[in-house]
Amino acid sequence: MARLIDDLLNLASISKVEMKVETVDMSGIISNILYGFQKKEPHREGEFIIAPSVSVIGDTKMLKTALTNLLDNAWKFTKETIPTLIEFGVLKESERKEVSRIVYFIRDNGVGFDMKYSEKLFGIFQRLHSLSEFPGTGIGLAIVQRIIHRHNGSIWAEGKVNEGAMFYFTLGLNK
Repeated sequence: MARLIDDLLNLASISKVEMKVETVDMSGIISNILYGFQKKEPHREGEFIIAPSVSVIGDTKMLKTALTNLLDNAWKFTKETIPTLIEFGVLKESERKEVSRIVYFIRDNGVGFDMKYSEKLFGIFQRLHSLSEFPGTGIGLAIVQRIIHRHNGSIWAEGKVNEGAMFYFTLGLNK
């Protein structure tokens, strides 16, 4: 119950908190988060692929929260997959010839999800798996979405049952 209350308070505060815009070392943050997961569960076999030297403009605290939620899901939903594979990378997506945007992604090889339920992923208390299978409050991805939107970005996901999930996001802040 305490975690649920904390998550609800966090969700509510995201749109009100003033952003501190600076250069954010995404690769470093992700490395630290994944190192923490492995330290807590040293028995788990995991391979992490992290694009090096990825920095963005944004609010460090908010982006760390978003990345923690995304990576926590990847770690949680790969618990039965041996070895666990979690990847962070960058794509360039051309929207028009004169404009391209950078798309970041986090991919895992876990349980995945059926794409027909993809619209539910970012809703509050929307779960695609039972609480007994995978614990959580059902608020994490809603928090991620709000943080990405605060950074003038977008987020979406792709998945296949028993083949993993891939979360894509863009960020649109400029100094």
